[in-house]
Amino acid sequence: MQHLIRTDDFTIQEIQTILEDAKKFSDGSFNRILQDKIIITLFFENSTRTKSSFEIAAKRLGAEIIHLDAAKSSTKKGETLVDTAMNLDAMNPDAIIVRHENSGVPKILSNHTKASIINAGDGAHAHPTQALLDLFTLKEHFGDLNGKKIAIVGDIKNSRVANSNIELLSRFGMEVILVAPPQFLPKTKLKTTHFLAEIIDEVDVIMSLRTQTERHSSQTYASLKDYASDFCITTELIGDRDIALLHPGPVHRNIDICDELLADKRCKILQQVSNGVSIRMAVLKKLIMKS
Repeated sequence: MQHLIRTDDFTIQEIQTILEDAKKFSDGSFNRILQDKIIITLFFENSTRTKSSFEIAAKRLGAEIIHLDAAKSSTKKGETLVDTAMNLDAMNPDAIIVRHENSGVPKILSNHTKASIINAGDGAHAHPTQALLDLFTLKEHFGDLNGKKIAIVGDIKNSRVANSNIELLSRFGMEVILVAPPQFLPKTKLKTTHFLAEIIDEVDVIMSLRTQTERHSSQTYASLKDYASDFCITTELIGDRDIALLHPGPVHRNIDICDELLADKRCKILQQVSNGVSIRMAVLKKLIMKS
């Protein structure tokens, strides 16, 4: 059984097929190919976009989706996550979609299930379907991505979205530049800077990230306002440059991106959300139908 834990679980050819299917789905060309299939969502962290997107994707393809409320599951009675997954798997679902605050949980569970495990985000490790929808959004906008440059800005060290996008977008020919304060930068061979102004004239895309204070062991900035003074994406910074603007959400307005740019046509955030449904439909088709 194939699982999706990281973006590199799929080959370039497999990803190309997913993108092609997503394009068909976004154009309204789909039927109930997952009728009588059962998908379980198991979210141990809060989610708006990802959980809703997977549920809509499954229902559009005809699948039955069952949401297990983690707060009311037997893990609260002392049952291990592995035992929870094995018990759910014994009911013969076709896929289990997992989000957890700890890195590595979906991978561990995948060793104990016949159902496909789909990682909907694990700690600061990976968020593969987010990276796939970002790739789809960028290919829809630019076509060929080879040689394009993207600046990923913000709390990169704690970001599963950054990890997955660095791997995936690099494979599709993009140059990734990391922009963050020193405490938010991981050890990397990629180009890095602490100053947005240094790279603004060379990038084609800016991906802003949320400051993930829930993953910080200690306070890293005096306030989010202080952080925003250096790293908020503003109209003054962008000017009239032809730069596409992405964000995985949720957006901290006027901390990550200013209000004016969120309403600008160069901002692709709502397109990312729309594309997320199509991409997740394509992922479910691949893993459940094996096609």
